Amino acid sequence: MTTTANTLAATADTLVMPLTAERTEASSDLELARAAAAGDVSAFETLYQQHNRRVYSLCMRMLGSGSKAEDMTQEVFLQVYRKIGSFRGDSAFTTWLHRLTVNQVLMHFRRRGVKLEHTSEEGDFTNVVETPLQSTRRISMVEKIALEKAIEQLPPGYRTVFVLHDIEGYEHEEISDMLKVSIGTSKSQLHKARMRLRELLTQTSSEKQREF
Repeated sequence: MTTTANTLAATADTLVMPLTAERTEASSDLELARAAAAGDVSAFETLYQQHNRRVYSLCMRMLGSGSKAEDMTQEVFLQVYRKIGSFRGDSAFTTWLHRLTVNQVLMHFRRRGVKLEHTSEEGDFTNVVETPLQSTRRISMVEKIALEKAIEQLPPGYRTVFVLHDIEGYEHEEISDMLKVSIGTSKSQLHKARMRLRELLTQTSSEKQREF
């Protein structure tokens, strides 16, 4: 595996927003959510302060724009305020918030007619370089920034599938359902996204070497 591929694989773990991992504050999240649902504004403000950066990071990766991510974060918490009463504590609050955030971003794409880039569903993806969510390798901040910037440069369709699968941990079946596409299309988009990321990271690495 190339150095660039290793970087891509290792960095994925540093970008993950866990879907099911329980936070130590889970019980307080539930208490705050119940208080907010009962009309306690300060409880809602506390939830916002505790989770807005997490929501912004996810929006930023999916939208590729800081200003759009800021607007979407506000929209997400407006929906949280409206729907907080539907949170029953069956899962971690972060899980519920994560799903709500993803749904809001996907609705944003649908309203604006953002479509997945055309790719063939045919092909063997068994030899594609993987980006596992667990890695023991520490990476530098420079490498992390390079990957973040590369993700931002992906076309919307590629970026959406890559973020959902390799960073957020969704399976292709789930992505297929969320995006209303076939599983083959989801796999094809991921394949194209990974190949494009490798190109962008290789290009960045070459530019850095020339500087020295």
